[in-house]
Amino acid sequence: MIRKKRPLLSEINVTPFVDVMLVLLVIFMITAPLMQHGMEVQLPKESTAPVALQDIPTITLKSNRKIYWNQKEMSNLIHLNQKLEKYRDKHKDAGIYFRADKALDYGFVMRVMSSVKRSGIQSIGMITEQP
Repeated sequence: MIRKKRPLLSEINVTPFVDVMLVLLVIFMITAPLMQHGMEVQLPKESTAPVALQDIPTITLKSNRKIYWNQKEMSNLIHLNQKLEKYRDKHKDAGIYFRADKALDYGFVMRVMSSVKRSGIQSIGMITEQP
């Protein structure tokens, strides 16, 4: 009698698969933090042609953290917010010019700028010096 051979149950050898997955895991663990950091960019020093200033108020931030509204010192950020709301009520679509000393920390400048945005003024022009 001739016996038919049963096919053997073949199992997949997972050892090479695990090795490849571990290598990929290590690669992703190394490259993921590099992808989260921004790219270093050197900005150009040239500027466009100067724009003629319109009759729009200017907020000036000095290096000693003093806030000025058209050369008039504001006692604090709350006083500036009141000025901004009065200005917005009179001029619905008007904007603001913004000047800040380069020695100021970024957090203070952003706090004042966000205060301007919260007051409802959406157009902010940044004043800089020519190179």
